[in-house]
Amino acid sequence: MNIPIGFRPKILDTLKDYTRADFYADLVAGLTVGFVALPLAMAFAIASGVTPQAGIFTAVIGGMIISGLGGTKVCIGGPTGAFIVILYGIYAKYGAENLAICTMIAGGLLLVMGLTGLGTMIKFIPYPVTAGFTSGIAVLIFSTQIKDFCGLAVDKVPSDFLEKMKMFAQHAGTFKWPTLTLAAVSLGIIKLWPGQWQRRVPGSIVALVIATVGVAVFHFPVETIGTRFGGIPEGLPTPHLPALSWDNVHHLFQPAVTIALLAAIESLLCAVVADGMIDDRHDSNQELMAQGIANIVSPIFGGIAVTGAIARTATNVKCGGRTPVAGVIHAVTLLVIILLAAPLAKFIPLATLSAILVVVSLNMGEWHNFIRLPKWPRSDSAVFLATFSLTVIIDLTVAVETGMVLAAMLFIKRVSDTTQITAVDESTETEGSHHSLIGKEVPNGVMIYRIFGSFFFGAADKLESALQRLKQEPEVLILRMRKVLAMDATGLNALEDLYERLRRRDKYLVLSGPHAQPLFMMDKAGFLDRLGRENVCADIDLALARSREILNLRAEVPGDVPPKKQP
Repeated sequence: MNIPIGFRPKILDTLKDYTRADFYADLVAGLTVGFVALPLAMAFAIASGVTPQAGIFTAVIGGMIISGLGGTKVCIGGPTGAFIVILYGIYAKYGAENLAICTMIAGGLLLVMGLTGLGTMIKFIPYPVTAGFTSGIAVLIFSTQIKDFCGLAVDKVPSDFLEKMKMFAQHAGTFKWPTLTLAAVSLGIIKLWPGQWQRRVPGSIVALVIATVGVAVFHFPVETIGTRFGGIPEGLPTPHLPALSWDNVHHLFQPAVTIALLAAIESLLCAVVADGMIDDRHDSNQELMAQGIANIVSPIFGGIAVTGAIARTATNVKCGGRTPVAGVIHAVTLLVIILLAAPLAKFIPLATLSAILVVVSLNMGEWHNFIRLPKWPRSDSAVFLATFSLTVIIDLTVAVETGMVLAAMLFIKRVSDTTQITAVDESTETEGSHHSLIGKEVPNGVMIYRIFGSFFFGAADKLESALQRLKQEPEVLILRMRKVLAMDATGLNALEDLYERLRRRDKYLVLSGPHAQPLFMMDKAGFLDRLGRENVCADIDLALARSREILNLRAEVPGDVPPKKQP
């Protein structure tokens, strides 16, 4: 088999030394996770506005592709709660065909991210942003389940959170006792199910089985998959390419970016969690490529967006899953279920699926962070609260974009705050003995300034501000740059402006000890040639010697301009 350069699924490595014991462990884990994924897949699909079978198709197709082509050993792929809000909004506004197109665009973006090596960049998204929108999504998931949990008589639920809450308040008196009771009992079973039994028989499965049997046998007057959707089909649908409408593509691109970003964040976070559980190391770019392919193929078979599922991955590991084969078995298990047990799905009560999603939302939210906010820096707290609030009230896309912009601006401010530009003499010297001014003679007419920290665009103006405080400009200005590890174009421009200002006034600029990155940047931009390479010194001793040489030349030939590039 010819494998493209850079494309190396994890399953190829794990199958080299695969044993019968490995297969047995993967079989048990895959079967267990398959049954765990069944109610979740249906619940996530219904909450996203599509049919329950769409969630199962997603878990089968997407889960198999992610396990077969991914960069992790034990991650389980499928629909997750993170997508509910954005998918519901796209479906309500543009319809099923455009939702499929949007998901495929997101898949293409994920594939490009993996192929171009951007998998490692996701880790640079600040924690307050991810925690903020995760908690916001949890609130929104909870809000989407109020109707089915209480049995409210609401025909069409608005996608807007505030409008949704207003409608629920107006219809609060229409709740149905049988539905509310069944949902509460299901929630109690899930939450109170003994922890030592969760590994083999999760509480969500127990609640689903009990509720389904109760509805089938005793005919509880509650809404079911059968009454709302007519059941689920037996087997996978025929592949279907959605009709592409170029008029809608530009509207779909922004939510597609959000889907891709969420898929990347959640899948790589899932991979990190899995690494910690099995002491392994995932391939971020390979995982993103698999996620991209899964999101391109899944809609062709009637599925929705897919990513790595942390809860199902943890269940897989706890049940003994060792290789990607467990994920493939999980997908096959779901396929067998819809082939053999699809007729029984019509008895599944929506109230129980709602209770399952209520538990998901409660477990998903980063609620402890609200208690930690007073202990965080105020800027981080502001980013968290802004992202959380915008996710709930406005839109997930706006929340992520705003959170990233705020985090970037605050990062710039923090970097600039750490950059210091100060005058240096013997009384303010803080360098070690080798670089100290103590005991060294600084000639009259020479001023020494130190730049400490990154010399980026957020801090470049500090140089101008510091020099403006001078009562009289020196004949020679020495800038000590040994503590400047990085400089950008704005910092370089500030140095060039300083050089030009001094040159026009017949003054001199000498650089002392610049690091490799700033030195390379100045050289590439041609600044060293304009400044004069003899005016770039390795240490303060050489810089002082160069300043004496300049002053001596001026004393010998008043008004004359020394050679090279200075005035």
